[in-house]
Amino acid sequence: MSDRLDLETDVLIIGSGIAGASAALEASRAGLRVLVLNKSPQLEESNTYYAQGGIVALGVDDAPDLFVGDILESGDHTSDPRAAEVLASEGQEMVDRILIRELAIPFTRSSPAALDYAQEAGHSRRRILHVKDTTGRTIEERFLAALAKRKTVTLLADHTAVDLLTIPHHAKSPVAYYRAPRCLGAYIMDNTTRKVRAVFAPVTILATGGCGAVYLYTTNPDGAIGDGYAMALRAGARIVNMEYVQFHPTSLYHRDSDGFLISETVRGEGARLETRDGRAFMDKYSPQGDLAPRDEVTRAIYEEMIATNSSFVFLNLASYAKTDIRKRFPNIYRTCRGYGIDITREPIPVVPAAHYSCGGVLVDEWGQTTLPGLTAVGEVSCTGVHGANRLASTSLLEGLVWGTRAGRRIVERFEPGIPYKRSEIHPWYYPRREEEIDLALIQQDWRTIRSTLWNYAGIIRTRKRLERAQADLEYLLHRIEKFYREAQMDAKIVGLRNGILVALMIARAALSNPVSRGAHFRKD
Repeated sequence: MSDRLDLETDVLIIGSGIAGASAALEASRAGLRVLVLNKSPQLEESNTYYAQGGIVALGVDDAPDLFVGDILESGDHTSDPRAAEVLASEGQEMVDRILIRELAIPFTRSSPAALDYAQEAGHSRRRILHVKDTTGRTIEERFLAALAKRKTVTLLADHTAVDLLTIPHHAKSPVAYYRAPRCLGAYIMDNTTRKVRAVFAPVTILATGGCGAVYLYTTNPDGAIGDGYAMALRAGARIVNMEYVQFHPTSLYHRDSDGFLISETVRGEGARLETRDGRAFMDKYSPQGDLAPRDEVTRAIYEEMIATNSSFVFLNLASYAKTDIRKRFPNIYRTCRGYGIDITREPIPVVPAAHYSCGGVLVDEWGQTTLPGLTAVGEVSCTGVHGANRLASTSLLEGLVWGTRAGRRIVERFEPGIPYKRSEIHPWYYPRREEEIDLALIQQDWRTIRSTLWNYAGIIRTRKRLERAQADLEYLLHRIEKFYREAQMDAKIVGLRNGILVALMIARAALSNPVSRGAHFRKD
């Protein structure tokens, strides 16, 4: 059904994490009208909000070329050197100007005159700025507070982007098929009323985050199901490297915990991984020991769990801490304490979990996708920085840099209005159906998707497992598409439709790539 209460804006941003917020801030400086969308009732809900570790900045004995070298090494030398150089050369200035001076992020200090730089795996220097262990939350809250003060910025929560609005697909006239494809905005749904309307915008920015929640075990929030990847694929944008799903080696293992992440900085401050009988094991797998890149640590934990027939390993900070644990990791301490684990006295039970997608919607150095009118920033994009495996704490910096650069380029090249009359575009139409969606069917379909990916396209992959995953997911895709066409319009069915498509992207990409690199490990 359509109410034709369409909206117009200069820039539509789908997602409100650090990447989308950075783009919104930059575009609004020039007075452009910006609409920022979040499908959650809470505007701050994003992967950014849950990022504990920190954001990369150049340390006291650091240099851009050292940072670039660490990026390329962690990415298994499949990263784009140009993108890595952009991050290393522009990141520090943006951290100083935007985060420290403008947003006044209270980064932790080692003394009144010096910032505290943490160490994380894969980094050759201590270069991670942090707000204790709640860095992402602090940055997200400060960004949203700044955007709320800007008169040309509208923040819209509890609205789901259903699909990108594109030409020629949504044009009324068949003559439009002779024109080049272009994004003109998106169809969005009010989650409360379930009414859908079009938002017309000369520029649309995908900032929807990653897709860790399509796996059975993840450190991501429930909403991180890859909506942006699915919408971009349906619209015809190019997507690459979806097989490179990074698993974080250390999420809390507890029956009541829902993938709580134990930051990599815990190992940077001395913690060691041990088997359940207290044997440290990382030196056996990497010359970097417990500070090896994430993919190596994840596979080592997986192998030790198999070898010892265990469901978890221990992360021992209590015996090796180089810092005051309660002061340095207050959020981790409080959370673990809530589960009956005192990390100052005992080791933390941990398991790997899906964490970050290194691939995504292919973009250039300014965030432009292969579809005119569509920009992508943050985890949903593939800038080339991460290659086959992301270097720790580069994600927040990448979101800041590419979000800011995208906003800057949009301002420089902005042309108001869309190249079509609104009357030439189909209004949203969805047949009225009185029957409510069956939540049992949605829950079961999600269990199938997540279990299939975890078991067949997870940490260790084989051709036979991936073939099974692809076949099972393709069968489920047809059922879900039928479900989508017949069910009452609802955010849950929109998310399920996106999730199955993202799962298939991962399985197909992993099956088509027989070479083990970084986060993609084949054992055929």
